[in-house]
Amino acid sequence: MKLLSRDQIESLSKFKSENFLTTSFFLDTDKSRYTKKELTVSLKNLLSRGKAQLEAMDLSKEKRDSLGKDLEKISLTLSQGLGVYNFPGLAIFSCHGQNFRQEFNLPEAPRNRIIFDHNPYVRPLSAILEEHNHICAFLIEHREARWYDIFAGDIALIESLTSDVPSKVKEGGWGGTEQKRIERHVAARLRDHFKNAARRTFDLLKKNQFEWLFLGCPDGYFSELEPLLHPYLKSRLKGRLKSKPADSPDKILREAVELRKDLKKTEENELVLKLVTELEKGGRGVSGLKPTLQSLNRGGVQILVVTRSFSKEGRICPQEKLLYVDELRCPSCQRKTKAVVDVIDEAVELAMDKKCQVKHVTAPTRLDRYGKIGAFLRYKD
Repeated sequence: MKLLSRDQIESLSKFKSENFLTTSFFLDTDKSRYTKKELTVSLKNLLSRGKAQLEAMDLSKEKRDSLGKDLEKISLTLSQGLGVYNFPGLAIFSCHGQNFRQEFNLPEAPRNRIIFDHNPYVRPLSAILEEHNHICAFLIEHREARWYDIFAGDIALIESLTSDVPSKVKEGGWGGTEQKRIERHVAARLRDHFKNAARRTFDLLKKNQFEWLFLGCPDGYFSELEPLLHPYLKSRLKGRLKSKPADSPDKILREAVELRKDLKKTEENELVLKLVTELEKGGRGVSGLKPTLQSLNRGGVQILVVTRSFSKEGRICPQEKLLYVDELRCPSCQRKTKAVVDVIDEAVELAMDKKCQVKHVTAPTRLDRYGKIGAFLRYKD
């Protein structure tokens, strides 16, 4: 299935097995950058690394056999279907011992990796999904208007409108009072067209709950159209498109994707600047791995900010589900902690469990100087 919502990630993160480990498999399948032969070689190399990693692990026979079956099934599935796979990335989560398996088609290529852990490694999914806002592209001209739903590299026409607006009066076509009367008539019909289009856009917001609105219209129309938008629409209006209603969906999608990337980078930079400002003035901010985990354990985190591709081994208390960098015993309950492959991934899952926002930023940013991870706090420590 295609990765579409945070609900999918939260549901996946809840899977845990007491008796077996879970295999999390990620493969870059972007055919715009790799040939089928190169993808096949990447798959074989990744599976070989996974088998070597499995051999080096100190596991019971049951756990080892379950993970071995996971790798066999992944190998069989992809050796037969890799040639027809048409998404930039693939993620498979499998626990043969629990008869559990989920597969996601990814809108962006992940880093090739295999993780064996107690629960699914969801952090790459969270980072990819955060990159893709649910966008409505609203394109309008003199008589035509079209609305497209854009998400995760897909575009779909969701509404169209044609209005009976007369053409503008040509210079010298009519004289004196009659020409002015016709011009007023055309202007009134055009305003009705804008009102209807603005109203339909608000109806689409209520129905589809898109996060961002991209507007494509001639510059001369913007000052007339923008005041007609509902305040909820104005708050979601993130940028202007040059595309027109008659343009192909592919052209509209390409422009929207580029605009989204620029906006996301600006958004990330502003977020990091805001966090650094909180840190430097001693406000409601925390940075660095250990202090951030401590705040997360206490329930004090409002927004967790994580640098993409930043990972660290760590430890977790199996009883309290608290996270640590290197504590061998949980300070809270004194039980032995367990090693985890990536404590950053565990932090992302814990934050989602606690209903915190999780924001990923792409290095380099000013957060690099503060340990590559931080958080906005609910209250000052």
